[in-house]
Amino acid sequence: MLQPNRAGRVAEAFDLGGDAVLVGPVATGRLGRIWRLTTDRGRYAVKDSSLPVDPAAVARDAAYQDVVRASGVAMPAVVRSPGGEVLADVDGPVRAYAWVDLLPATRRLDPLAVGRLLARIHRVAVPTTEPLDGWYVEPVGAAAWEELVGRLAAAGAPFARRLAALLPEVLAAEALLAAPTDVQLCHRDLWADNLLRTSAGELVVLDWENAGPGSPAQELALAMVEFGCGEPDRMRALHDAYVDAGGPGRLTGPHDLTMVIAQTGHIARTGCERWLAARDGAARADNAAWVAEYLDEPPTTGVVEAVLRAAGA
Repeated sequence: MLQPNRAGRVAEAFDLGGDAVLVGPVATGRLGRIWRLTTDRGRYAVKDSSLPVDPAAVARDAAYQDVVRASGVAMPAVVRSPGGEVLADVDGPVRAYAWVDLLPATRRLDPLAVGRLLARIHRVAVPTTEPLDGWYVEPVGAAAWEELVGRLAAAGAPFARRLAALLPEVLAAEALLAAPTDVQLCHRDLWADNLLRTSAGELVVLDWENAGPGSPAQELALAMVEFGCGEPDRMRALHDAYVDAGGPGRLTGPHDLTMVIAQTGHIARTGCERWLAARDGAARADNAAWVAEYLDEPPTTGVVEAVLRAAGA
């Protein structure tokens, strides 16, 4: 993976100028790291990856980002090499973006602004024939959950009992899942970490690497859960601002919570598996905190009902 002494190679790969300095990682996510590259031409965000990268998928998500950004959505510009490539091989695959100074993440963004921004994204209706990704539409399933809870209990996981007690609600919510029919390219990762404010208050959308086939209605429901913070007035305000701004998604039933139920379930399962695989206390604590986010606010059938009420469905 990337190292600070590779600043010159990164700058050369993307033709970003001289006097290159690479600082970081300035942020670390579950799938990779972000570095700040400074050259005599400006500052850039450089991402490496802890997982294999498909160049064709990277080219597709970058092209989608270009189209959405051209519509007026505030987001860092994709940086390409002189040959038009999005990826460069510098001790592994890296990609670069324009740098943006951002405030810390918070779920308590202005719900009206979030609704209007999501509507603008969804109005860029890019069709796709790619298959749906099970991460966003399929359940973890009873057998997998029960087997996982058993391994967690045997390993002494501090959250095993909480997860076991929650399983009936988890499975009841998973029973609502349904593949969408109103499919277009969507961001699919619009959590608070990826929707941030600048110091001037502008909302900026980050991390489009997971963009792919999805339902505008299901992504709207996810935003209502994340930025509604469980408060009916906030959820209703976000929903109504989205509709008033011309967003195409409409919530009509429990199936519209598929994206948030499926995605959070798979995220929690991954956190559990990483806790089991961890070999030191710090790694286990980090993954236990990840699972706790799910246990503290699981997308239960009660949450589904609250979101649909807020949307007038």
